[in-house]
Amino acid sequence: MNILVCVKQVPDTAIAIKLDAEQKSIDRSEITYVVNPFDEYAIEAGLQLKEKYGGEVTLVTMGPDRADETLRTGLAMGADKGVHISDPALEGSDTLVTAKVLAAAIKGLPYDIVLCGKVATDDNTGQVGPALAELLGIPHISGATTLEVDDAAKKATATREVEGGFMRMEVPIPAVITAEKDLNAPRYPSLPGIMKAKTKPVDKKDVASLGMDPSSVGLAGSKIQPMGMSLPPEREAGRIIEGEAEEAAKELARLLRAEVKIL
Repeated sequence: MNILVCVKQVPDTAIAIKLDAEQKSIDRSEITYVVNPFDEYAIEAGLQLKEKYGGEVTLVTMGPDRADETLRTGLAMGADKGVHISDPALEGSDTLVTAKVLAAAIKGLPYDIVLCGKVATDDNTGQVGPALAELLGIPHISGATTLEVDDAAKKATATREVEGGFMRMEVPIPAVITAEKDLNAPRYPSLPGIMKAKTKPVDKKDVASLGMDPSSVGLAGSKIQPMGMSLPPEREAGRIIEGEAEEAAKELARLLRAEVKIL
């Protein structure tokens, strides 16, 4: 089975985010990057399919040179090879352009199933997976919490959470499946895996090699343009109500009614 997993390098959510001088993007000068957490569930799902059916797991990413670290992490987990699409022209690409670039790369690869994270933690749109399926002309299931693939019957069955319950869906493969955090528990890269990852092949591609016009990608080719960004306001310090329990309860009720206005 040929399994493709789309992965993205994102800022570590544990660090403090600062904005750049133009207030249209984050300041990346002191950013620590990690594999998008939802993509780790997709990688694990791909590895489990490989263990069950054999074949290869290929990681596909779009990003600058530093995104190679993300590929190497996935390769250390057990993926076989990677495809890295890197080109200065891609800077500022929106979700649709990203999906178009990934689709252009994937169309040149053999695949039975394409796995992605449900969302990326930097933009949180959840649009790339469904758009990618549309561009490839194949079905998709988003936010899968369970996944069963029948390679002989060429179908995939997944459960996704919906309001008030769960929905179980079946699609023919090839298909795009996006992974929810409940899908599995991603494995940690082993020391032998980390050593092997250094020599596993990564195919470097740019916009020209994909047959795409540079003017159709990046900020120039994007339908969504950033107008501005702002950090959330700092939270005010909490208030401690002194006194006996009965009087403190009365004061709390008064504050909730008069100031917070929720009573």
